[in-house]
Amino acid sequence: MEDWALIRQLHRVEGLSQAAIARRLSLSRNTVAKAIRSTDPPAYSPRPPVEGAFSEVEAAVRDLLGRFPSMPTAVVAERVGWTGSRSWFYANVARLRPGYRVADPADRLVHHAGEQIQCDLWFPGRLIPDHAGVFRNFPVLVMVASHSRYAAAVLLPSRTTGDLLAGMWWCLAAGFSAVPRQLLWDNEAGIGRGGKLAEGVAGFCGALGVRLVQARPYDPETKGVVERFNGYLATSFLPGRTFAAPGDFQAQLTDWLVIANQRTHRTTRTRPVDAMATERETMGPLPPVDPVIGHRFTTRLARDYYVTAAGAAYSVHPGAIGRLVEVVVDLHTVTVTCAGRTVAAHQRAWGSGATITDPAHVAAAAAMRRTHQAVATAGTTGTGRGGQVEVADLGVYDRLFGIEVA
Repeated sequence: MEDWALIRQLHRVEGLSQAAIARRLSLSRNTVAKAIRSTDPPAYSPRPPVEGAFSEVEAAVRDLLGRFPSMPTAVVAERVGWTGSRSWFYANVARLRPGYRVADPADRLVHHAGEQIQCDLWFPGRLIPDHAGVFRNFPVLVMVASHSRYAAAVLLPSRTTGDLLAGMWWCLAAGFSAVPRQLLWDNEAGIGRGGKLAEGVAGFCGALGVRLVQARPYDPETKGVVERFNGYLATSFLPGRTFAAPGDFQAQLTDWLVIANQRTHRTTRTRPVDAMATERETMGPLPPVDPVIGHRFTTRLARDYYVTAAGAAYSVHPGAIGRLVEVVVDLHTVTVTCAGRTVAAHQRAWGSGATITDPAHVAAAAAMRRTHQAVATAGTTGTGRGGQVEVADLGVYDRLFGIEVA
């Protein structure tokens, strides 16, 4: 294009001959003559297609794609009897397939104030040590208000239903201080699948007065607000950080969220902390009574006075041996009660395979064991606490059979 314009300028304005122009621009005379004769600037036109091996099967390929747009390319090649280059066939099918794929338009969503909080799990990687010093990939529950983009997050020891409910309550109570009209989740197993909520989820939502909605499978755009914040965590919070324990991770995350919620959001052009102050007025209040969260179960305490909960063993006061005890596991503690009386309270061990022992329980078990042994010993000597032990009179058999003993 530049040469064409320069040739015409040199010929028409400066009056140079074709030979002079060819020498100055180092072009052939034919090129110069063609540029002078043409009235339109040169334009690229693709070469006409050349018939190849794929042209022979293109009609059959188009027919298959028209009926089955998602048919794998390898199956298409088998159906049409392709015997040529695999890469050449794949490239041509990739060129044709978009014209037969069913369009999936995405709407622009409008999020009203107080309507929705999106929830998701983010996995930072094996960066956090558990109770034994083993680095594990603990999940982080992330919750973002769709309207204000205010975010709250908490580190969880597992993906079980009890921990997910405890994490949601922590974020709502400590982060948002209000309850939206809707909680949006994906198909997380701990929340529910197949249109059926996991045990305990419906009761949790009923106590809060909130509706829980699960997105369709393989539809991440539905909760794109929290998905984008997960990427923000991975690129802005995580790089360059080390963590000594789960508590250290949570402390650093909480401090960073304070800063992140004060930054001007690129989409809303407002600070999430300011927008949340307004949105909180349109949300519902927290319930007067805390909902049932965590993991609860009842078991009979065995002789070894330990209960297994959340992958770890915790000691219980041996006075409850043989009786039914209730175990309550939340994010940070494990509490055991018997008939309404607390018989064990431990800090929860993050990880699996731990044995948590209270020295007071060991001492109580030793005292009870000594008492039991003393009673057993007294019984064998005939001087127990119950008095003289009766000894059978074997002479009755001699008198019964008339036997005289000298």
